[in-house]
Amino acid sequence: MAHWTEKEAFEALAEELEGKEIDVDWVEERLKAFQVETPSWGYRDSGTRFVVFHQPGAARNVHECIKDAAFVHRLTGACPSVALHIPWDRVEDFRALREEAEVQGIRIGAINPNLFQDPDYKFGSLTNARPEVRKKALEHIFECIEIMEQVRSDVLSLWFADGTDYPGQGDFRRRKGWMEEGLREVYGRLPKGARMLIEYKFFEPAFYHTDIPDWGTAYALALKLGPKAQVLVDTGHHPQGTNIEFLVAFLISEGKLGGFHFNDRKYADDDLTAGSAFPYQLFLIFHEIVSAELERMDLGLAYMIDQSHIAKPKVEAMVQTVDTLQQVYAKALLVDRVALSKAQAEGDVVGAEDVIREAFWMDVRPLLAQIRKELGAEPNPLEAYRKSGYLEKVAEERG
Repeated sequence: MAHWTEKEAFEALAEELEGKEIDVDWVEERLKAFQVETPSWGYRDSGTRFVVFHQPGAARNVHECIKDAAFVHRLTGACPSVALHIPWDRVEDFRALREEAEVQGIRIGAINPNLFQDPDYKFGSLTNARPEVRKKALEHIFECIEIMEQVRSDVLSLWFADGTDYPGQGDFRRRKGWMEEGLREVYGRLPKGARMLIEYKFFEPAFYHTDIPDWGTAYALALKLGPKAQVLVDTGHHPQGTNIEFLVAFLISEGKLGGFHFNDRKYADDDLTAGSAFPYQLFLIFHEIVSAELERMDLGLAYMIDQSHIAKPKVEAMVQTVDTLQQVYAKALLVDRVALSKAQAEGDVVGAEDVIREAFWMDVRPLLAQIRKELGAEPNPLEAYRKSGYLEKVAEERG
């Protein structure tokens, strides 16, 4: 396609779609509405457990994170909000921070409490055996709820590092009770119209057991709490071989899928850029989402990115991830579902899979280029970023 003009590429895609039962207008409508939230911490210096690697131009504070996030939104047209992590992003005046973001064309998104970094949380936060530590953790979450109200956020994103490293270190059932008790108090304090998303993680930093280790545990907690509690699926937080697209479909059917933290993994929670290791799996996840959208289900999903850009430059990696998410979503929208349903009904296994594979191999870049132009963004955001000189500019400004 490299030697084709943009118009020729778009016409080739249109020709490929001829004869398929696909509402192209609906596809374009969904692509224009697709939004993904970038994280403030994705623009800062980060590292492994062993060392923090410093990058030229990495954001040094929340104000520079907002600037970077706004630039990514201008390039892609799909990232109108930025998530905050407290206390990393704490400021004196959060209302002023909200206005600062709005001036740059974006808004403050999900608020993420930090319940793992304080030394008091060494043996857990809400599941700590010491009542004063559990109280401290709750007060921090309550502070984050107050921040939500000041910045007009409607998502409280909760991840707990709580767990144990050795048999006998903690009482499983007692810790479960403390977690439920704490979450009930948090649930009762949620602002009107807000929801809490419960994340989970298979292991790390606890290696014997984790208090919320999987989607089923998060689902059980959300079910007990009520309709304002849902599950947050992190695409890197599962044991090897987990069928994530199935659990996504299950949670959708139960009305308990709240959103995603997108990243990718090869071995464990590697925090790689989305789609870099398993793009087909990412496409199949979106396939399940689109199936529900076609049934006019109001999912209200919070699409968020959660990645640690170490080997890749911060902003460039973020742009690449957003582009990848837009592409796999577009591919999922182009599945010929009439043909798929027919093959499924007839027990045509090869035919059904081939319908899925055909959509995955489509080149949707011409379609996305057209959509982005209509949104006032860049047809090729990654190329536009590389030509912009943004990195050199902020690297000089930020020393």
